[in-house]
Amino acid sequence: MFSSLDKMIRLWIAALQFSELIVSSIVHMLYGFYIFSTAVAGDLSQALNELLSKPNMNIEVKEEVVPRDTSTNEILPPIVLVHGIFGFGKGRLGALSYFAGAEKKDERVLVPDLGSLTSIYDRARELFYYLKGGRVDYGEEHSKACGHSQFGRLYEQGHYPEWDEDHPIHFVGHSAGAQVVRVLQQMLADKAFKGYESTNENWVLSLTSLSGAFNGTTRTYLDGMQPEDGRTMKPICLLQLCRIGVIIYDWLDIPWLKAYYNFGFDHFHISWKKVGVWGLVDCLLGNSGPFASDDWILPDLTIQGSLRLNSHLHSFPNTYYFSYATKRTKKILGVTVPSSIFGIHPLLFIRVLQMSQWRHPPDVSSPYKGYRDEDWQDNDGALNTISMTYPLIPVEHPSRFMKDDSDCHPLQPGIWYYKIVEADHIFFIVNRERAGVQFDLIYDSIFERCRKHVFRKTPQTLPNETHH
Repeated sequence: MFSSLDKMIRLWIAALQFSELIVSSIVHMLYGFYIFSTAVAGDLSQALNELLSKPNMNIEVKEEVVPRDTSTNEILPPIVLVHGIFGFGKGRLGALSYFAGAEKKDERVLVPDLGSLTSIYDRARELFYYLKGGRVDYGEEHSKACGHSQFGRLYEQGHYPEWDEDHPIHFVGHSAGAQVVRVLQQMLADKAFKGYESTNENWVLSLTSLSGAFNGTTRTYLDGMQPEDGRTMKPICLLQLCRIGVIIYDWLDIPWLKAYYNFGFDHFHISWKKVGVWGLVDCLLGNSGPFASDDWILPDLTIQGSLRLNSHLHSFPNTYYFSYATKRTKKILGVTVPSSIFGIHPLLFIRVLQMSQWRHPPDVSSPYKGYRDEDWQDNDGALNTISMTYPLIPVEHPSRFMKDDSDCHPLQPGIWYYKIVEADHIFFIVNRERAGVQFDLIYDSIFERCRKHVFRKTPQTLPNETHH
């Protein structure tokens, strides 16, 4: 009797899990299609407007060109916005902006397009060459170990080739983008770029994190990563469906489609032109490609993966660090639950609920010493709030909580100033209207801090402003 009851319970749980997988898959695919179709519709609308408003070619229109004084702007360090997982930079998805147009708030903003699913390591290498110029070099040892080409995309002209200690950069990273900048800064300190022996950590003037993935997330386990090792995937899960879709997308290698959106695995060369049908089968079976070598972003976002990364990452004494951690949960009678129904994006609501109830499997060793489930219950639907505050594992970095932005003045470098914001994980990206006034308040404060308060030597002179 008990065995049959146990079997029924197991079947019921399996049915629920399968139903959840189907629902999650449909929701994610619909949202992906919505983003893609929105970008296409925007481009078509813009092209149509340009066509209809095209002036009569017989009429000569002379426009007076007013000389622009760029001398002031040239001394201001650029602000580089680094996207997160499944993200995209300028030039992808047409005119759609990952940062919802925040880049228009300042004249010196760069929005690089990095691999949307490539590993933190690979993305850090790509970011360096995007700024300095040249062909992306992933490193001989790493490339051999992961089974991909050592060299990637060519940047004939760097977007900030003068970048060095005397011309440092402000970085703003969303989600995994914040960890990419930390890895890049460590690479600069370790002089890890061949031919650039003068790099150091002071090339990074400040790092501002928006929902930054510093300490991993329990969502990776809900999506299919094994909590035992944080590297491998469950046989049936959302990530397996994602893996299959990405492999087929890259194998088909449709030029216009990949120009519009690219997962970033070109250096693995899994196109049908190079590997044929058997190469596709080999990738799908897990014998080759990024998912076979763990050289993709999800293993880096598990708690174990973040611990491995953090074990050699430092916070440096001359860099300013800021963090906005997001939260969409609250406690009712001691139980963590979603803080609202309508204030959470439909893509994230189920995960907010699941993450708030997450329990690490009792038969699996804890991911780190001192781990407690209750510390990881507050979340924003993608990352746990504790993960987004500042680097905590395996070593806790210097930090200071700020209730509002004025709490971080006077500023001290080398300290993580962090703030908790009531928002879900995509509140400050893609859809500006959804975030409302809070979007502008946060981005305005970030950009103002970069321009007025964060400097290493002499404060920069802003347009129409002099220092006395």
